[in-house]
Amino acid sequence: MKHIRNFCIIAHIDHGKSTLADRLLEFTGTVDKRQMQAQVLDDMDLERERGITIKSHAIQMKYTYEGEVYTLNLIDTPGHVDFSYEVSRSIAACEGALLIVDASQGVEAQTISNLYLAIGNDLTIIPVLNKIDLPGAMPEEISDQIVDLIGCPREDIIHASGKEGIGIEDILRAVITRVPAPKGEADGKLQALIFDSVFNSFRGIEVIFRVKNGSIKKGDKVKFVATGKEYFADEVGVLKLQKEPRDQIECGDVGYLISGIKQAKEVKVGDTITHTNAASEAILGFEDVKPMVFAGIYPVETSEFEDLREAMEKLQLNDASLVWEPETSAALGFGFRCGFLGMLHLEIIQERLEREFDMTVITTVPSVQFKVFNIKGEESLIQAPSDMPDPVHIDYIEEPFVKVQIITKSDYVGAIITLCMDKRGVIKNQVYLTSDRVELTFDMPLAEIVFDFFDKLKTISRGYASLDYELAGWRESDMVKLDIMLNGEPVDALSAIVHRKKAYDWGKRLCEKLRELLPRQQFEIAIQAAIGQKIVARETVKALRKNVIAKCYGGDISRKRKLLEKQKKGKKRMRQIGTVEVPQEAFMAVLKLE
Repeated sequence: MKHIRNFCIIAHIDHGKSTLADRLLEFTGTVDKRQMQAQVLDDMDLERERGITIKSHAIQMKYTYEGEVYTLNLIDTPGHVDFSYEVSRSIAACEGALLIVDASQGVEAQTISNLYLAIGNDLTIIPVLNKIDLPGAMPEEISDQIVDLIGCPREDIIHASGKEGIGIEDILRAVITRVPAPKGEADGKLQALIFDSVFNSFRGIEVIFRVKNGSIKKGDKVKFVATGKEYFADEVGVLKLQKEPRDQIECGDVGYLISGIKQAKEVKVGDTITHTNAASEAILGFEDVKPMVFAGIYPVETSEFEDLREAMEKLQLNDASLVWEPETSAALGFGFRCGFLGMLHLEIIQERLEREFDMTVITTVPSVQFKVFNIKGEESLIQAPSDMPDPVHIDYIEEPFVKVQIITKSDYVGAIITLCMDKRGVIKNQVYLTSDRVELTFDMPLAEIVFDFFDKLKTISRGYASLDYELAGWRESDMVKLDIMLNGEPVDALSAIVHRKKAYDWGKRLCEKLRELLPRQQFEIAIQAAIGQKIVARETVKALRKNVIAKCYGGDISRKRKLLEKQKKGKKRMRQIGTVEVPQEAFMAVLKLE
């Protein structure tokens, strides 16, 4: 065990985690030149296209230091705030973390947030100053920021460049000398923590775990504590670029287990694996995920509901932060109410459903959870606008607030404060980290951040500002349910819960957008936005009209009038029985409202 080191890489988005991981793998000879490509650990097409890490990836390296061979288990983690649950799970499986800071951009919001996660789990932090070869690098100033943040001696900071391969040997040396070897009883009862799992259509579910106590051999009968299920370990092994079978995984090591598990719900991330005869208790895993954004996902064809359920189960294995339950909608039929960690997470899940499982889906308006208190004083949690009770029965509504931390250049402070005030934010603190870097802290409603706050923040600050947020409790707000009605029929998939001040504006813009998107029918369509019984906005899609008076040339006006009256009666009847088809773009339009 004294020759094993488990560590992860944590950093803000784009500070060079994956590139540095590539260099480490190359330097230790884990991946040969032929297999090498940029972002070698990011195996999803989506990750390569967008240049971001979505999943954390574990891989094992061997390195000889002072004549002894060490086993290094590295986990590369995502940097985006929407995938912070991946990071927290990776941290639970490690003893050390490389904290990477970009030498040209400095310490950013997500750096601090991930650092606190790591410190909270007693990890040894190794600070690395990356991208020192850039012309805009400021190693001295940013080293000061790191010293202020962690309180480490200046000489502990490793200068490196993932692109040029500078400082890679220093990092490996630091991992071996500074990160403690895993603790645990090698001869004790087996306890292994599941921190990830993948669905393989040929072999069932591959479970990725870290052994805390004891060891696991091929052919052992093992038990999953949370589900109580028992299996035979058909194959155990370590994670190189491809999986490598082994006869035994020792204490402190990271490995995978294949035992032909077919049902996705039998594997829970954070669960403990033990031997069937040994009654050992579960390891304290990591807390359950708290979804921030809720949206409905529906199959375009109602008959594909079961396929969608299966796809969601397989996705949940691979992405444990996805939470879902079945729901129905009058407009869209059967579907699922899903909880996501943010809008990027929602976008990625939707794209993965389409690419990996060939499912075309409709997503409804994202919303957050609200607490509704009725006049009897009873409290209920509302995730979808359709669950909202009649306004007559509501006493008051509470919405979730978040503490938002924004780090930006001082040039953009004014614009950012204006944006946050528009979003009903209250400024709490303003600290100058250096002469031109400011940390702003706001209290803001989560509902305002959910939509396009991040994009607007990036636009205003030319990509310099970084954002991090955490829940800060519930507060009473004047929220109302805004219904969209087509010819008097409410369309539940388009309704939203908004603040009363913004309801009129929101309703007006949505009606205008729908007027452009709804195809014209033989009858007139009235698009209305309503709060309870009160109509706040209206647009009309004019009817397509056939020229019935083309055959009347000359003669008395009453002949024309008779034909027009007859047409008018027909239109009226048609409007009563005609149904309005809502195209999929209309459901998506709500997300794109500027």
